[in-house]
Amino acid sequence: MTADLRFAPATGIGSLPGGDAREAARTATGSFEDFPFLAELPARGPGADMIGRTAGMLVELYARVEPSGWRIGDRPGRDTKRARSWLGEDLDALEEFTQGYEGQLKVQAVGPWTLAATLELRNGEVALSDPGACRDLAASLAEGLRLHLEEVRRRIPGAQIVLQLDEPSLIGVLRGQVRSASGYRTHRAVDRQVVEAGLRDVVGVHAGGPVVVHSCAPDVPFALLRRAGAAAVSFDFSLLTERDDDAIGEAVEGGARLFAGVVPGTDTALSDPAGSVMGVRTLWRRLGLHPGLLAEAVTVTPSCGLAGASPEYARKALAHCAQAARSLADNPE
Repeated sequence: MTADLRFAPATGIGSLPGGDAREAARTATGSFEDFPFLAELPARGPGADMIGRTAGMLVELYARVEPSGWRIGDRPGRDTKRARSWLGEDLDALEEFTQGYEGQLKVQAVGPWTLAATLELRNGEVALSDPGACRDLAASLAEGLRLHLEEVRRRIPGAQIVLQLDEPSLIGVLRGQVRSASGYRTHRAVDRQVVEAGLRDVVGVHAGGPVVVHSCAPDVPFALLRRAGAAAVSFDFSLLTERDDDAIGEAVEGGARLFAGVVPGTDTALSDPAGSVMGVRTLWRRLGLHPGLLAEAVTVTPSCGLAGASPEYARKALAHCAQAARSLADNPE
């Protein structure tokens, strides 16, 4: 992705509270006139959660809910059908509220490594335990995402689609921290080059369009994500430490963009918008980066999804992101 790529100043992560697709679409589009997103409503139950939603997109692989979680099966069952039905309902609502829209639009799906660390095989172990299963899962996901992106383009032809891959388990995969079914051991760490290649294959499905990788865990592997083709990295700003400075500086200078999660994802008292991005300005000064680059390189978001927030707080948090982004643009220093 070219270094002159620019994202709109603020957007959401993906999930919102409640179960009303039209209300969620109204919130996601009304909060960000130039960067709305396809809302996810996990409170509706299995199939609306992030894993079930993405499992419903898979091609020639199907998943069903077991007591232990989502498990790959032989044929589409009611859980797959429910996931696809809810996604269709969400797309219907988004289409209704984006008539004539032209601009950036973000859609989200779980990335290949978090999916592999969560979806179980028939033996009860997660797909991560089997390199062949990981490859099959990534290929199925890539094809499913290709079809999903085509559907979004058909419904909202003026949209410039941004694909977000959610990878909360990525660090655990890299460090060998994903637990086995018994819970008594962990699965072996996956080689970084294998992880990078798997991500690159899925990122590449959005040919010509930007991909953001979101991880709300500490120690986000900025360099690995950039090499895999991510145009931007989305992260919880509160988890950064000065150990991340070099990687962030190199990412920005290399043309990557930062989706800085500075607004808490659950109900809390919010500071003034300028205060919410004070840490971003401090980071910029510490890195010695030009203040004028700040608004171009940073998109303000909540720290993670808002599914656990109250509806009122979720609306306030999204509005706060937009206000904080304006503060950053007006006063970069």
